[in-house]
Amino acid sequence: MSASSPPGKSALFRHQPFLFYFVARIFSEFSFLIGAVAVGWQIYALTDSAFALGMVGLVQFIPTALLVFIAGHIADRYDRRRVVQICQIVDAATAIFLAWGSFAGWLSAPMIFTAVAVFGVTNAFESPAVAALLPGVAPEGMLQRASAISTGAFQVAMIGGPALGGIAYAFAPGAPYTMMTVFSLLAALLNGAIRLERLVNAKEEQPTLGALFAGIGFVRKHPAILGTISLDLFAVLLGGATALLPIYARDILHTGPWGLGVLRGAPAIGALITSIVLAHYTIERRVGIRMFQAVIVFGVATVVFALSSSIWLSLVALAIMGAADTVSMVIRISLVQLATPDDMRGRVGAVNFLFVNASYQLGEFESGLTAALLGAMPAAALGGVGTVIVALLWMKLFPTLRDVERLE
Repeated sequence: MSASSPPGKSALFRHQPFLFYFVARIFSEFSFLIGAVAVGWQIYALTDSAFALGMVGLVQFIPTALLVFIAGHIADRYDRRRVVQICQIVDAATAIFLAWGSFAGWLSAPMIFTAVAVFGVTNAFESPAVAALLPGVAPEGMLQRASAISTGAFQVAMIGGPALGGIAYAFAPGAPYTMMTVFSLLAALLNGAIRLERLVNAKEEQPTLGALFAGIGFVRKHPAILGTISLDLFAVLLGGATALLPIYARDILHTGPWGLGVLRGAPAIGALITSIVLAHYTIERRVGIRMFQAVIVFGVATVVFALSSSIWLSLVALAIMGAADTVSMVIRISLVQLATPDDMRGRVGAVNFLFVNASYQLGEFESGLTAALLGAMPAAALGGVGTVIVALLWMKLFPTLRDVERLE
């Protein structure tokens, strides 16, 4: 790594469109992560079932898989700000329903799963639009720095959101959902206030099947991008130990909702520290190898977490997992953003979302199912071992990715 020149970061925050985008993303991520803690704890409290925890991920994944390519096309054809804003308003309305049912005492597991499915739909449309909007709010020539700072916003939410959700749930099950409502509405207001200085998605394209799935063709033509996305897909799919955190918090580490919130925030602490380091010291050589090394470290740390019965060791392992995942994420974002033309960013973002971000939900289902069959500790440990094996295999299958020297 070598030191990068720091001047220019303050200019981003003086640029109003990026500032609104940045703060809106913090509010939106806080809302999502507060809800994730509340839903996980409440489902486990109502059902006492590891399989039900895994079903939360599957219920989110199904609408994503069905709608994400349509969502990517919409992000390339319509105003991305309005797409994001509508999704956040729907999230707020759904959170009001969950808060009402929790305070009144009539909320059931099927009702929570229905709400989770709605969140899956909005997330399918919001994620490609948010990713594609970033180049439009960043000043010319500052996309890479804007991407790094935007990733930092996500990590801040990852630290504070789960802890805040756990503390709020300890007061009342409806409190986290009330906070979700407020944060989602604030994010919607800020996204609506963004004024773009240049047109981002001007290309009008008819919604043919070819147009809808053009992102897949683009990814297939770029082996390094295909290898990166598919590697993260399997790493996240197998390494979804965070889905089992309610079990670890209550039954293995013997803590409460506050402890679950702290555990959920631990990966983000490692990720935020790594983001700060990468903002000052860029990875300039052997980028492909560095990515594979990060995934291997992620898998090993997952095994350590799986076998730990100490909350302190568990927190350290989770922080290392977050740090390693951030290295992989920075390389992936840089590769995709630099290689994709603007009128394709929504659809390529949709492919990335389906193969990587949505795999978090499918990984939760896999982890819950495996834990129901084998127990939580063996399930998490096997996932970590599988992640290491996939990384070693991908080094052979995708030599183009392994041999990437620089991010250009």
